[in-house]
Amino acid sequence: MTQPPTAALRGALGQVLLATLASTTGFWAWMSIAPLQKSYATSLGLNEGQISLMLATPVLVGALGRILTGALTDRLGGRKMFTAILLGSVPAVLLVALAGSLKLYWLLIAGGFYLGVAGTVFAVGIPFSSAWYPPEKRGLANGIFGMGMVGTAVSAFLTPRLAEGIGYLNTHFLIAGVMVVVAALVWFRLKESPSWTPNPQPVVPRVVGALKLPITWQMSFLYAIAFGGFVAFSTYLPKYLTTIYPQQVDQIGAGTRLASFVIAAVIARPIGGVLADRLGAKLITASSLGGIAVLAWVVSLQPPEGILTGAAFLAMAAALGIGMGAIFGWVPRLAPPDKVGSVSGVVAAAGGLGGYFPPLVMGATYDKLSNSYALGLWLLVVTAGLALVLALLLRGRKAMQQAVS
Repeated sequence: MTQPPTAALRGALGQVLLATLASTTGFWAWMSIAPLQKSYATSLGLNEGQISLMLATPVLVGALGRILTGALTDRLGGRKMFTAILLGSVPAVLLVALAGSLKLYWLLIAGGFYLGVAGTVFAVGIPFSSAWYPPEKRGLANGIFGMGMVGTAVSAFLTPRLAEGIGYLNTHFLIAGVMVVVAALVWFRLKESPSWTPNPQPVVPRVVGALKLPITWQMSFLYAIAFGGFVAFSTYLPKYLTTIYPQQVDQIGAGTRLASFVIAAVIARPIGGVLADRLGAKLITASSLGGIAVLAWVVSLQPPEGILTGAAFLAMAAALGIGMGAIFGWVPRLAPPDKVGSVSGVVAAAGGLGGYFPPLVMGATYDKLSNSYALGLWLLVVTAGLALVLALLLRGRKAMQQAVS
């Protein structure tokens, strides 16, 4: 990736913001099941395990699919991939709408599986955004693009309200329509950076090559905690709040809380990228992981619903957002230029997988007698603590040398 003169990169911010809009739309579709989980649970008569599987299925597919979409982006570019993912996910939204209308759990799971395609959109934007900015500003570029995860907040805030206001089916028709419009906008207005050149190498060897890089595994583990924690809370927080605080929080209230959580993480993500550019990604990543561990412990204590609970979840969101921005500030710097998409895809997949297991764990470890998810939250404390230790042990210069060797 040869960096052209600054003049050749004019319009970079506009292109990254359009990519962010595409990501926002994909995230809205990807996370459209979680805000309605209580309605599904009631109408379909679901137990804890079934709810957890319903919430986790789109996350799994969205995670694994990022490996492929990241590698394909190196070859086809962001414009084609954003358009294909948005249009390709429209039938999934309609399938979920059909499943909910017919009250068929197995069809809802199938629709959620397909809906995971929309979640792969993130792996497209990292190489696309990185190509528009010089290395010293890629933490900022990826932080801006990462704000597309605000689509989770859009879904949390709008989806239950739309379902109540215009109806369940019409809500999903609206989501599908927005996806078509944004896909058209991307196709006609998005363009590749002058510094980007397609990589014609077959996809499988590129993925294998990315898996051979130590930096891929190091960043994957750390990102599985940061982004995985964000995805896990984004899918499970409404369920958590309506279970632990059933008298104080209803489905719409839980959606509002989730929207606030996501917005806090979205605001924090570019801050994490900027801090990584200025102070070093290692320091900022370690600080965020320490904060995640402490805040997970606070939440595990199940403080009374109110200011303390709200502040704890908002602080958790900020810690996760800063961590996401800092960790992906490393990737374009350390990965070989022709493998940024492949490495980004694997790391993004690890982040998604990090969000797949916690909802299942939370459902499995829920103590009905004491109405507590403490054990699941303690597992987050331990995991974040281990990630903190490993982050502190990483030697940035050595990791960079290994990555480019």
